[in-house]
Amino acid sequence: MYDFVVVGVGPAGARFSRRAAEKGFDVLALEKGTVGTPLACSGHVSTDIWEFTGPGAREDLFQNEIYGARFHVGGPNSDEYPFYKREVASNVIDRVGLDRHLAELAREAGADVREEHTVTDVREHHDRVEVDVSGPNGPVTFEAKMVAGCDGPRSRVRGELGLPEPDELLHGVLAFSDEADDQDFVDVHLTAPTFFAWRIPRGDAGVEYGLAAPPGVQVTKHFEELIDGYEIDVSHRCSGAIPIGPPDRVTSRRGFLLGDAAAQTKPFTGGGILYGMTSADHAAREIDPDRPTTLAAYERAWRNDIERDQELGHWLRRAYSLPEPVQHLGLRALSGEIGVHMDRPTSLVSAKHLKTVFSWR
Repeated sequence: MYDFVVVGVGPAGARFSRRAAEKGFDVLALEKGTVGTPLACSGHVSTDIWEFTGPGAREDLFQNEIYGARFHVGGPNSDEYPFYKREVASNVIDRVGLDRHLAELAREAGADVREEHTVTDVREHHDRVEVDVSGPNGPVTFEAKMVAGCDGPRSRVRGELGLPEPDELLHGVLAFSDEADDQDFVDVHLTAPTFFAWRIPRGDAGVEYGLAAPPGVQVTKHFEELIDGYEIDVSHRCSGAIPIGPPDRVTSRRGFLLGDAAAQTKPFTGGGILYGMTSADHAAREIDPDRPTTLAAYERAWRNDIERDQELGHWLRRAYSLPEPVQHLGLRALSGEIGVHMDRPTSLVSAKHLKTVFSWR
């Protein structure tokens, strides 16, 4: 019997698998396809990403440095409002390569990582869980003391455990052009209903274009308008769901959720790589597979860490839907140098940010 069966080997699942294996637990990690594919997530992350990677990762994964963002209320030719830092604010990375790197770190730590294994059922008992899997050699059932659902916004594990859904699922679309662009600003367009569109330069790797919006919105239509505005041809299109708003409970009797399955994401950008891996660290530190009561400690730990940032992120997102004259007024008044950390909205009231803002004003 395994200590943990981890379902999904994205950043959160790979991180938990690595940390749990390093503690001596017997970990089986299952990915339904090939780790890293299909791509359905942006590669724009804070520089904190390198705290979660191994030696040599930056040389292999790095694509570009970003110092700030230009906000637009309209399309590419509309007025722009820059927000920037004097030091590097974020990095653009090889997103598929990141997943594969993190999975390899989990293997090196002793986790049994298996690809092409699709979970079809999860059953909880008082002393174990049973996980039914369709694999390359046919169906098989694994037993473990606990199961970790790290299988994305439409988590099969979440449904099988009877855990509540995230508050909202946005529809996101990505596409890439071959134009080389190493400029150090991203572009953010407040044109998609209740969310936004973006353009991210990836150095020699090209440019990423994206847009997200709630169900019912004509995402493809809005995305085509974005691309037409930039007068560029794109390829390698992909799409996926973005969970916003964690449910009240992400643990059951012998199961727990991590990453997108738990909606451990930023409400104002949809990004969840750092939040998911941070929560994975809390899970590995707090959860003892022989003591199911420790699941409550995990619930407290991750919420105490990122809940305030998520709550403030919801308020920031509401500004995307303000009337255009108000958006222009607010962006004009607030644009300039900032001291905010892109993953931590609570840094808006930090001494560093306030000192930065008032020093140049």
